Amino acid sequence: MLYNTVNIMGTNIKVYSLNTVVVGTGAAGFNAADRLYSLGQRDIAIVTEGLNMGTSRNTGSDKQTYYKLTLAGDTPDSVYEMAKTLFDGGSMHGDIALVEAALSGRCFYRLADIGVPFPHNRHGEYVGYKTDHDPRQRATSAGPLTSCYMTERLQQQVMDKNIKIFDGYQVIGILTNRDKTQSVGLLTLNLNALDNEDERYVAFNCTNIIYATGGPAGMYGASVYPTSQTGSTGIALEAGARGRNLTESQYGIASIKFRWNLSGTYQQVLPRYISTDKDGNDEREFLWDYFNEAGKLLDAVFLKGYQWPFDPRKIENFGSSLIDILVYNETVIKGRRVFLDYTKNPGTNNRDEELDFSLLGEEAYEYLEKSGALFGTPIERLAHMNQPAIDLYKDNGIDLAVEYLEIAVCAQHNNGGLGGNIWWESNLKHFFPVGEVNGSHGVYRPGGSALNSGQVGGLRAAEFIAARYKENPMALDGFINLTADQIKEKIELGKKFMRDKGRISNVMDIRYNIGRRMDIAGAHIRSLEGARQGVKEAKKMLLSLGDMTSISSLAELPHAYKNYDLLLTQYIYLSAIGDYIEKGGKSRGSYLVYDENGILPVEGLPDKFRFSLDEGQLSSMIQEVIYKEGKVYFEWDKVRPIPRGDDWFENVWNDHRRGAIFD
Repeated sequence: MLYNTVNIMGTNIKVYSLNTVVVGTGAAGFNAADRLYSLGQRDIAIVTEGLNMGTSRNTGSDKQTYYKLTLAGDTPDSVYEMAKTLFDGGSMHGDIALVEAALSGRCFYRLADIGVPFPHNRHGEYVGYKTDHDPRQRATSAGPLTSCYMTERLQQQVMDKNIKIFDGYQVIGILTNRDKTQSVGLLTLNLNALDNEDERYVAFNCTNIIYATGGPAGMYGASVYPTSQTGSTGIALEAGARGRNLTESQYGIASIKFRWNLSGTYQQVLPRYISTDKDGNDEREFLWDYFNEAGKLLDAVFLKGYQWPFDPRKIENFGSSLIDILVYNETVIKGRRVFLDYTKNPGTNNRDEELDFSLLGEEAYEYLEKSGALFGTPIERLAHMNQPAIDLYKDNGIDLAVEYLEIAVCAQHNNGGLGGNIWWESNLKHFFPVGEVNGSHGVYRPGGSALNSGQVGGLRAAEFIAARYKENPMALDGFINLTADQIKEKIELGKKFMRDKGRISNVMDIRYNIGRRMDIAGAHIRSLEGARQGVKEAKKMLLSLGDMTSISSLAELPHAYKNYDLLLTQYIYLSAIGDYIEKGGKSRGSYLVYDENGILPVEGLPDKFRFSLDEGQLSSMIQEVIYKEGKVYFEWDKVRPIPRGDDWFENVWNDHRRGAIFD
């Protein structure tokens, strides 16, 4: 790695030149850097806004899942069968599904070997369980903090190899060649030296970028992403990287004071759902207004544990996803607050009143009976079945035994993102999006497949770079000549943000408006009218952002730059949603699309909830998104099938030895 200083617009800018920069310090980013080093490329570094930020280090569930090929017992499975499961989720390329299946075992065993505590039996079998959209029992878990353990162990591998980490550097621009067909570097904001004009901006001149920045969490108001996770998808789209399946995200019920998925036993112990006004008064158990039988209500709450993601296929006949709609109606439409109460049983008025368990359906009753939990209050049942679930909240300042838990339907995962090929390389050459920022997933994905995909993607990017992209970065003069105008544009935007420094700040007000707009127009309840209005508002704010932003100090400059990225992301995502609906797209995945001729989920709801289920008419297509000169363009491509090659060993061996597998 070489280091120089150049002067642009009267500002000194440090420039580091090296082969590969990995952006992000989650499980995907650390894995990519570790793999690349192990494959022989040592001229690498990691750039991160904050070493301890990001989703994989700071999130989980009651039992966070890792999805892989079956590695235990006598249950038949194969790489092709797992690939078919991924592919059958809709709008996913078959060759990418095959890669994710083929490398799932290799990536899983690597994690186990470096100390992630996945459980195995006395014979060494890594047993599994069934997760969402999973026909086998391919899921495993190291507990509520699976991805955190992965991140910590992978970080240790990076530390042991002394790979350079630039901690506190926020990427604000991806630098490209003139026709935006290849990435050549990065421009970052040095969060460690914001007050020093000559150290504020740092550039990286690099042959390759592995982009592991996570999902676009910051553009949502109701979000279960950790507050430290915002995403940097917009600036990649701005640089020319294509988007893929941007319409496809996953949503579910989560707590909002401390952000955590409320799946599994949090629902299976049957808490009360209550609604209040903004001040916490006028308490009501609002679900009873819509369910016509107590047993159906209790079963829907119980099933929300198994069926946590919102799914429009689970709305009719008082299904579990009706609850997500009712929570949204209370919070977003009526402007009320919704809580889970673990201190009293549903439909009761005091802590001593028992629940009539005979009202439960067979599945719920049998589960609680086998768990020895047909007694007491929700908090007592939760303590009996999953005390760590209570401890988790207590460790974060919330005592479920005495207080209500405020909730919302929250954005949880982006199945779409930036496009990539089977080596995770974008259409923007030398640029490799890995982890959640890569849009490899389709409409429905098995729970835990995202963790596998992040590990596979990092490995594939590292393999391709080590084999084909070994060259040094361009000479410094050539780099500056090519990127000076791009750097100037980003610095000019910063000067606009700083123009009125010292005035009353509106940076977080802007952020709030971005989140509120996405909750209304682009979350799990959608309409063509709402998407169009959201696009109009987002674009207007984006065009005037530099002039309208006021920061009180330089400490807010990173947030101002982040608002630019989030607004750009939102403008493009809402445009994609509008295009999907215009093409005839209906309710699927984890969102409901308004259809004036559709059915109402239940009597008493506004007409805006009328919907029709998608019948798979677009599941064999993938929406590709191109952002160019302020406009958004779309192409709909047919999914590539799962390859069925002639894998005669001698032929594969020869191709592998000659490096033909990278062609």
